[in-house]
Amino acid sequence: MRNDNGVTVTWDEDGDGVLRLPSGRLVRGRGLRSPMPSGHPPQFGVYLLGSAPDQFGWESRFVRWPDFWLPRDRAYTTEVLIEALRRSGSERVEVACGGGRGRTGTALACLAVLDGVPPGEAVAFVRDAYHRRAVETLWQRRFVERFRS
Repeated sequence: MRNDNGVTVTWDEDGDGVLRLPSGRLVRGRGLRSPMPSGHPPQFGVYLLGSAPDQFGWESRFVRWPDFWLPRDRAYTTEVLIEALRRSGSERVEVACGGGRGRTGTALACLAVLDGVPPGEAVAFVRDAYHRRAVETLWQRRFVERFRS
């Protein structure tokens, strides 16, 4: 099924943690410490953690990103987020960290930048559309403001 922008609809837009990007693409953010939301599982996941997670049963990328900090490898993080944005046009993509707010919110804000939101507005966009406490630290906010593909 495609929406008015011609983008394949991949998640239930009203589902827990689902963020609609300006292009109409849907990406789900979540915290891994919370139960898996109901509905279909992701087809691709980006996991932002201090150490490698167990396998999930779907294709995924692990980004080494300690809690409350920034990703260890910024170039790799950018590659993974570009891949996630591309795949979100036709697949169910999720982005997750432990709690689902700081690292996840930061990555979702970077996806919003890749999708056309000005870097200085991306944190507010994600806080409004995903979680009001997304992007928890000053350095995470600065990371988004300086983010470029």
